[in-house]
Amino acid sequence: MTGEAHQPEYDEQAIVFLEGLWGDGFLSPGGPEEVDRIVAGLDLAGKKVLDIGCGSGGITLFLARNYPLAHITGFDVEQPVIDAANARAREYGLTDRASFLRADPGPLPFGDESFDIVFSKDALVHVADKESLFADVFRVLRPGGRFAASDWMIGHDDEPSREMRDYLAAEGLSFGMGSPARYRAAMKKAGFVDVATVDRNPWYRVRAREELEQLKQARDGTLAQKVGQAYVDKNIRTWTAMLTVLDSGEHRPTHVFGTKPA
Repeated sequence: MTGEAHQPEYDEQAIVFLEGLWGDGFLSPGGPEEVDRIVAGLDLAGKKVLDIGCGSGGITLFLARNYPLAHITGFDVEQPVIDAANARAREYGLTDRASFLRADPGPLPFGDESFDIVFSKDALVHVADKESLFADVFRVLRPGGRFAASDWMIGHDDEPSREMRDYLAAEGLSFGMGSPARYRAAMKKAGFVDVATVDRNPWYRVRAREELEQLKQARDGTLAQKVGQAYVDKNIRTWTAMLTVLDSGEHRPTHVFGTKPA
């Protein structure tokens, strides 16, 4: 993972908006049910877990509260979300089982073979160099360790369509999308075995329409009062653009899994 000095993209306004849409502590869609799907094949009992791109800590703490893991570390490159995650861990009384760390983009700030499981939820899209990313994930996993994640992917590795460019411009975030094929290839190159991807585009096409209706109804409600009507309207335009590329199949939310050989 490589990068330059990072300016926060998820400030307090963004955190309030996304949690208002997706649930307390959740900065990506699907809530606890989608997290449960991602980790369904893992044995977390007594394991040391890393959550890459932990955001405001909702998923990290959900795993700490609902699974018998030994300890989970949430990692992110943005200070506002780490501050929110630490406050939430104190509120939940989970500071003994969950900790949070911020560091600049670049190699993961952990030693070799530090974790039994590496997890991520819709955050690796911000890392353009998938090959270096997965080499680093492989490095911090112990032999026999498991990787399980979801991410926002593109259906191909050619130039994005005009519709996809319009959507990315509307998001205004540092998305470095890759295809499921590129993820699988990068993971195998890093040394992972049992690499697999699961397409979640059909599910999110439906869910995103529900979210768009939520946003339209929120224009005069509490969420608009918290973040401003203009911010809600901006995201209505973003969701409308996103649905176009979800329907075309170019935007492909995907689960991805792999194992470091024992």
